[in-house]
Amino acid sequence: MENVHLAVEEEDLYSGYNDYNPTFDSEELENDAGFQQAVRTSHGRRPPMTAKFPGTAIGGRPLVSSFGSRIPMASSMGRPMTGTVQEGAARPMTAVRAAGYSSSLMRGSTFDPLGQSKGPAPPLEAKNEDTAEEKIKILEKKVNDLIEESCMAQSIGAFQLALEKAKEAGRKERALIRQREASGNTEHINLDLTYSVLLNLANQYANNEMYPEALNSYHVIVKNKMFTNAGRLKVNMANIYFEQKNYPKAIKFYRMALDQISNVHKELRIKIMQNIGVVFVRLGQYSDAITSFEHIMTESPNIKTGFNLILCYYAVGDRERMKKAFQKLISVPLGIDDEDKYIPASDDPSSNMVTEAIKNDKLHQMERDLKVLAEKYIMTAAKLIAPAIETSFASGFDWCVDMVKCSQYVELANDLEINKAITYLRQKDFNQAVETLKTFEKKDSRVKSAAATNLSFLYFLEKDYDQADRYADLAMNADRYNPAALINKGNTLFVKKDYEKAAEFYKEALRNDSSCTEALFNLGLSYERLNRLEEGLDCFLKLHSILRSSAEVMYQLAHLYEQLGDPQQAIEWLMQVISATPTDPHVLAKLGKLHDDEGDKSQAFQYYSESFRYFPSNIDVIEWLGAYYIETQFCEKAIQYFERATLIQPNYVKWQLIVASCYRRSGNYQKALETYKEIHRRFPENVECLRFLVRLSTDMGLKEVQEYATKLKKVEKMKELREQRVKSGRENSARGRREGSTGSADSGRSSSSSSKGERLSAKMRSLPGSNEPYEASSPKELDASYVDPLGPQMDRPKTGAKKPADDDDFADEDLGDELLPE
Repeated sequence: MENVHLAVEEEDLYSGYNDYNPTFDSEELENDAGFQQAVRTSHGRRPPMTAKFPGTAIGGRPLVSSFGSRIPMASSMGRPMTGTVQEGAARPMTAVRAAGYSSSLMRGSTFDPLGQSKGPAPPLEAKNEDTAEEKIKILEKKVNDLIEESCMAQSIGAFQLALEKAKEAGRKERALIRQREASGNTEHINLDLTYSVLLNLANQYANNEMYPEALNSYHVIVKNKMFTNAGRLKVNMANIYFEQKNYPKAIKFYRMALDQISNVHKELRIKIMQNIGVVFVRLGQYSDAITSFEHIMTESPNIKTGFNLILCYYAVGDRERMKKAFQKLISVPLGIDDEDKYIPASDDPSSNMVTEAIKNDKLHQMERDLKVLAEKYIMTAAKLIAPAIETSFASGFDWCVDMVKCSQYVELANDLEINKAITYLRQKDFNQAVETLKTFEKKDSRVKSAAATNLSFLYFLEKDYDQADRYADLAMNADRYNPAALINKGNTLFVKKDYEKAAEFYKEALRNDSSCTEALFNLGLSYERLNRLEEGLDCFLKLHSILRSSAEVMYQLAHLYEQLGDPQQAIEWLMQVISATPTDPHVLAKLGKLHDDEGDKSQAFQYYSESFRYFPSNIDVIEWLGAYYIETQFCEKAIQYFERATLIQPNYVKWQLIVASCYRRSGNYQKALETYKEIHRRFPENVECLRFLVRLSTDMGLKEVQEYATKLKKVEKMKELREQRVKSGRENSARGRREGSTGSADSGRSSSSSSKGERLSAKMRSLPGSNEPYEASSPKELDASYVDPLGPQMDRPKTGAKKPADDDDFADEDLGDELLPE
């Protein structure tokens, strides 16, 4: 009964857990003789077990425990042995059968506790993919892979491919759901996978501007109550409505999203409120926008919101609030570390290596971008509000400068003053601009260089090249590494035709800033003036690789190829110019000229016609088109072009004579006679007109023939007298000169006129000139069958229409074959 425990009412359920059999005490095993004997005899070969003596290996010998008490135990392991052996012999181990020992082991048997002698384990059973569960897992993996591929395609800008992958993922996900329903395993439907598929599909629809489909996908997600936090997607829906310019609905969805986002997500709420403010600005509801922006500037101020707030105050014309908002804008903390930490401060190479590593890392680049953005907003805000916050523009700008000087953007104060001078320029107040810039002459080198560069540019535009050169030198002395100052110095030398020195300054500007396109352009022009055409071509080819769509660069390349004798390359480059500026009449005329030189009259006619359509006042184009119609025997069509030339140059008798000749060639003799009479009335001493009047009057049998013949003789006699006086005057002035000089001058003049004449069309060369007699070779009788050619082209006077776009003059008109000042 002593081993019977009676239950009591308050028995401790956890009693006895600290009581243990002293046999299992491992701390005194070293002093346990029985255990040590068992350990020593358990290694090696065991003696054969006998049953001669009943009992145990140690009989009734008491066991010494760790507590010193002797507990009678059958064996050292607390259990009786199955056999007896001689005293001192090793006892068999039947209690460790699970470890590979056995009492039936015989002498010479192999010790193999792990069963390795049985051979290798059988191969694993192959997975059966035909089961429904395995098919579902495979399909799920395919859906996840398609979503990932869609996102990767979106990241590289392949929106169409991303949409296709998203649609395929949607189809496979629906097949997965049907398969689960068929297997009766609907409770294990993966809602997260469904959500991912629908969200990715909606995003890809939005990226491809398929807004109705995107909204449908978002509606499916938002209306499903099983998707948690799906209400946030109403921000995406509001963004789509904003893109569709459906501003009232955008505001509605922004506010719905704002209601479903807790105050814990403060940054997200601020961004949504900023979007609401922007939508109100688009709607013109500036008071509501101001409310949103003011709340943001109170809770979490940032640069963009501060700038938007200034814009709203400017829109409503609130001067005082504009000032307060500008002060808030320049006090917004950017959270940017000091730049000094990027400067090596010690000689420790390891710390210097760390500094160099972080100097251009992405974090520092992000900080620089944020600072540049903040400076841009502050400069723009100051230029915007300066004329509005004070009575004058200058005083408003001065207030902004004072505020900036007291802020963390102290270095912006000088830039604001330079912008003040530039604003004076835009207002055509050049004197004030110059005075403002001159105040920087005693400032630090960077600001002085910038101000002197602008002054040099101003004087260059005013063609005061000495002052432009002076300020360019001042800018270079203040900052020799200022590429704009070097370019302006080169420009002043260029206009003085010192092309070699100008090219050296352009090269130095390029060494300081290899991306300075103005220096490269001007260097190419300098090489062209120096007749180093290949080097100029290299400059413009390099520039074309930087400015792919620059019409000026492509025109210069065409011009250089034309000078190098490669008209086909010139035509190809001019075609690229036309692709960039399809309505430029001078480029079209240049293409017509090149095709005409190549003998392709039809293409030349096409381009000259296009040029005339866009600019119907180009004398060279008008002349070519009129001559083309005369050559093709369409004199009636040529009349309209020469009549336009008459309107452009009414005091130039050549065009009126050609109009009259066209009437005569087309058989309209009465109109031709009237035209000649009008010409004679305006130019009574014109010999050609009188000759044609005599001719027509004779052919038509008019009474005025004798009158015109008398006038013709009188005019010819006066002309002879004038020529004799001119000849005698030349002879007197030529005395004392060497005979060879006079001959060379005459030959030079004749070669010049002949070279000019060679460029004329054949049909224009056949006409008699103003100083040639009418039918001088054979003074035969006038008859009606006489065909009147149109005469050679007379040199046009230098007044009147502008010289055509030939070579460099083309760019002076449109594309700027001029120096590019900074």
